[in-house]
Amino acid sequence: MPKIPGRVLPDQPVNRPLDRFWPYADLPEQPSQEELETLHPELREALFGAESLPFSVTLSFPVFDGDGYGKAMELARGADDLRAIGTGLTARHFATYFPGKSPSRLRDLWDVVHAVPGCEVLVDNKPVPYARELWLPMIWLLIR
Repeated sequence: MPKIPGRVLPDQPVNRPLDRFWPYADLPEQPSQEELETLHPELREALFGAESLPFSVTLSFPVFDGDGYGKAMELARGADDLRAIGTGLTARHFATYFPGKSPSRLRDLWDVVHAVPGCEVLVDNKPVPYARELWLPMIWLLIR
């Protein structure tokens, strides 16, 4: 074999590479159910398409100090869907309600978390204009 100028590798290899050189070869090709449950709703929609779910309102709030956090988590467990993204102080909770079934449960959680910095209202898992000022009061009209 003629010498190629600037060639870095020797003509004869010094050692033979292992057949299994990737240290994580045993990882499954598909994500587990636990990994899928922790996906952010927007990422889930981008990967798998929009789910055919009824109209929903999601209250998204971070971990916060005070007695209200325990009550908020207790109320959020009563949501139609509850997801937590992140761990520890960086965790963010997404409590999704289908208001036709449970407008009062949504309002009860809203009363606890509305003043928390970083609290968001998502309509069909998307931030929309006037979600706090328009959408939530319209849902309160469903409470009998």
